[in-house]
Amino acid sequence: INVIMVSGRRRGLSSVLSSLSLLCVVLDLQLDGVLGATPVEIEHHLEMGRKLLAAGQLAEALSHYHSAVEGDSKNYLTYYKRAAVFLAMGKSKSALPDLSQAIQLKPDFLAARLQRGNILLKQGNTEEAREDFLAVLNRSPDHEEAHDQLHKADDLDLLQEEAHEAHHRGDYFTAVQVLEKVIELSPWDPESRELRAECYIRLGDPRKAIMDLTPATRLRADNRAAFLKLSQLHYSLGNHHDSLSQVRECLKLDQDDKECFVHYKQVKKLSKQLDSAEELILEQRYQEAIEKCESVMRTEPNVACYTNKAKERICFCLVKMKSAEEAVDICSEAHQREPQNIHILRDRAEAYILQQEYEKAVEDYQEAREFDQENQELREGLERAQKLLKQSRKRDYYKILGVSRSANKQEIIKAYRKLAQQWHPDNFQSEADKKEAEKKFIDIASAKEVLTNPEMRQKFDSGDDPLDPENQQGGGGGREWPFGFNPFEGGNFHFKFHQH
Repeated sequence: INVIMVSGRRRGLSSVLSSLSLLCVVLDLQLDGVLGATPVEIEHHLEMGRKLLAAGQLAEALSHYHSAVEGDSKNYLTYYKRAAVFLAMGKSKSALPDLSQAIQLKPDFLAARLQRGNILLKQGNTEEAREDFLAVLNRSPDHEEAHDQLHKADDLDLLQEEAHEAHHRGDYFTAVQVLEKVIELSPWDPESRELRAECYIRLGDPRKAIMDLTPATRLRADNRAAFLKLSQLHYSLGNHHDSLSQVRECLKLDQDDKECFVHYKQVKKLSKQLDSAEELILEQRYQEAIEKCESVMRTEPNVACYTNKAKERICFCLVKMKSAEEAVDICSEAHQREPQNIHILRDRAEAYILQQEYEKAVEDYQEAREFDQENQELREGLERAQKLLKQSRKRDYYKILGVSRSANKQEIIKAYRKLAQQWHPDNFQSEADKKEAEKKFIDIASAKEVLTNPEMRQKFDSGDDPLDPENQQGGGGGREWPFGFNPFEGGNFHFKFHQH
């Protein structure tokens, strides 16, 4: 029995050892795949990288170069080639570590030295760039490009010094001119762009400052100051959505940044009010929109463009509400603040039309068109105002009845009844008075006919008199006068009211 047990243990131990041996082989194969690729695989990745780079498929090429670097981390050429792809993709910051690694592996690799020096120069780092160019010239004294780049580094040092001196003495115009040359030599230098942005702000040109600060935010790893400044500039110009977007970028980098958070709260509140006002206008809730615009002016009383915008939209709402007198007052105030704002001129023109002051409406539309000749809405508005002016010099049915253009049907009928009683020809004795009353009564009846008929009233409001023979299409057909009265029958006039 003992012999059988010993024999069994030996077989079990042999089986365990065999399994362990197999596991080691499997692990060895897996580790070989993880820790390093075969030379054939590396060459395949490099070849694919070359082909894809030549075809302009940069992301795919980069993926193969990543695999090649992982497969052989001691090959300086692989790092150099991956750096070339990064540069082709516009990622100079990512290319620098690869070029440095290539130089560390092969210190006399001049192509990598020159390329790194060029990047450092474009970043405005003249000291380190100069070291690379001198290293190239030390091994290759006649290297033409290295000589040229070394001269550029010297020029850049002098220009940077000149720009800072001009800025220090407050000569911002000269500083901007010098910085133009600085940025031409070092386009990836955030400091030069930030300095020029500051000069533009001092010169009162925030839009150009924005154009410099926008790339500057991408040229530093943590450029919260630039994001905040960008947000403030957009805010000052009335671009509240852009302002909100930029200050959010600042908070993405550090959600506890106090300056950014304080500014964010202000921009978010104001932006929400402005957006809400526009939504209310779209829903034709004009009184609520006016209240929201008034809250905008309370939230930001110090930046003129927001008060201007709020007054412009209040002007628009009042016209839509047919509050003509108030609209003219607000629109006129808004026009004083922004004399070239075509929307304010358009809305005031419409308010003048409501007041039947057509000459003023024509003047406003003409002035608006001086600022925008191509605007179809302004062209149509002017044509309508001119028609109404011409029409008013003939017969203005609103004026005849003494009602506003916004009067409803009940107000029109009430005005008609009062005037019809007053000017009924039977009320007059002399033939001359009767003729005058007849003429007046015809106008009063015509006004009532047009203004109580929605289709005819709309035509009249568009500048066409539906009772004008010039505007009648076709011929014939008599007219039916309201309330059974026909002033052309002559003789005694009979007039009576029917209850409606």
